[in-house]
Amino acid sequence: MKNLASLMKQATQMQAKMEAMQSTLEGISIEGAAGAGMVTVVLSGKGDMRSIKIDPSLADPAEMEMLQDLIVAACADARRKLDERAAEEMQKVTGGLNLPAGLKLPF
Repeated sequence: MKNLASLMKQATQMQAKMEAMQSTLEGISIEGAAGAGMVTVVLSGKGDMRSIKIDPSLADPAEMEMLQDLIVAACADARRKLDERAAEEMQKVTGGLNLPAGLKLPF
């Protein structure tokens, strides 16, 4: 019974750490770029777009398709960086414990 109580205490501590990590991630901004920085996108830690900057030279109507593609690429770059940051934060919380893919904590 002592082991179960210890396990429950560890689970509670991990849940508190997870909540703190989520709060940390909510407060960060991640910038992604495309087209050598001609398009930049800033995402919140939850993945919501906060801002977008577009080099004025891309506003040519003949270049709209390229501009649209660059926006998509910049968003993808920012999302990839956000996922990497979230994984780093998760490693800090779990202490390198390899959890099964798709396991969502807290339970």
